[in-house]
Amino acid sequence: MKQLYVLIIVLILCSCEQFKIKKTSSEAILKEELQTFNWQEVDAYPSFSKCDSLETNEEKSLCFSELLTNHILNYLQQEQIIVSQDINDTINLDFQVSEKGELMLLHSEIDSIVKVEIPTIERLIKESLEALPKIYPAIKRGQQVRTEFNLPIIINVQ
Repeated sequence: MKQLYVLIIVLILCSCEQFKIKKTSSEAILKEELQTFNWQEVDAYPSFSKCDSLETNEEKSLCFSELLTNHILNYLQQEQIIVSQDINDTINLDFQVSEKGELMLLHSEIDSIVKVEIPTIERLIKESLEALPKIYPAIKRGQQVRTEFNLPIIINVQ
């Protein structure tokens, strides 16, 4: 009979392990959720107020790119740029829009001929960005997030 009591007590003690509740911290849940995000896509792309009336993300993204490109090109056209040879080239600009809607030029890929003919091109591009209207940042799961993108701009000076 003693053996039966010992066996029952051992079984009871072993079964208590099955009832332990795992405590999960909010930090662990957040870390797990962040790993499931697809950070390459956002729910809403950065935009200007003129693009807000459009319905799809693709239309808003295209509107944002077109407005940004047109703004830079219009600014460059207002400048007196004199060249000794015709330039027809593409400049690749890498931008970042912060969580606060601040646009920053990260990198510019400019051909050496353009740099020689228009030595102030980078400064002119940066100045044009300072005159941009308010930018609304990208949205991911209801939060404003930082995004990076590339924008090619065709320079045609004759």
